[in-house]
Amino acid sequence: MNAKDSTKVKVERNLCVLFADVSGSTRLYEKLGDKEALHSVERCLNRMTRATEQFKGRIIKTIGDEVMAVFDTAEAGMEAACSMQQKVDDLPPVRGIKLAIRVGFHFGPAIEEAKDVFGDTVNTASRMAGLAKAGQIITTADSVAALPALLQQSTREIDALAVKGKAEDVRVCEVLWQESDDLTMKSASVAAAPPAARMVLRHGGEEKVLDAGVGLFSLGRDAASDFIINDRRASRTHARIERRRDKFVLIDQSTNGTYVTFDGEAEFALKREEVILRGKGRISFGHAFDENSEVVEFKVG
Repeated sequence: MNAKDSTKVKVERNLCVLFADVSGSTRLYEKLGDKEALHSVERCLNRMTRATEQFKGRIIKTIGDEVMAVFDTAEAGMEAACSMQQKVDDLPPVRGIKLAIRVGFHFGPAIEEAKDVFGDTVNTASRMAGLAKAGQIITTADSVAALPALLQQSTREIDALAVKGKAEDVRVCEVLWQESDDLTMKSASVAAAPPAARMVLRHGGEEKVLDAGVGLFSLGRDAASDFIINDRRASRTHARIERRRDKFVLIDQSTNGTYVTFDGEAEFALKREEVILRGKGRISFGHAFDENSEVVEFKVG
């Protein structure tokens, strides 16, 4: 096996997967403007990255205002989550806006391939982060059980929730990283969590809906793709769409690139890159859009 092939080997082992994002970033951009808001988000991301490195973790990806990281143990994941919260909490307000993040993690079996991580543990960690409020860390009872006894004392169970794809309810816990009533999440607020994001995709006469039950959607010339793209300039495995909590992310895997147009905006190309899909738009494969292009139309929300 050569070095290039070795990067594609699938390895399954127990990992702690963590998601963290900047809470209320939309309000930041509205109030501060793009430049100052972007600087504020980057300060948070830098502190989250340093906390990950502090506890021997690895950043899998950063997109927009969010990071995904992995750790070898539940203990390291929890320590990093607490460090992230403390580091961001230490930042001064920006024009009266207090910066905050929300964090979720889960420890369990995951598949590592080509420096990325996949599987049910990733989906569960994402779900936990989606439940968290600003300044909170949310995890599962299974993850708490994998912690040392001393750290378990800094958690408490708050609810049991039905999670898509799981036969039994998932017991949800809060990590008490600081003493404050403001960080208490009541069961009622968990139950009232916003509905999962939804996206409609159209290709030719076919329409498919991506929602909480779909974690991955493939596009390409390969017959196994969810949408088969017949354009010869498209790659067999051209692109995929991942659901990450309340976002849908388009990831280019092609030779010639994936071309994206949001309604009312200029077309741009992804070359081994990714973008969060928003609003309405279209995707074309292997070349810029023209009258002969085979396209996938999307609508988020």
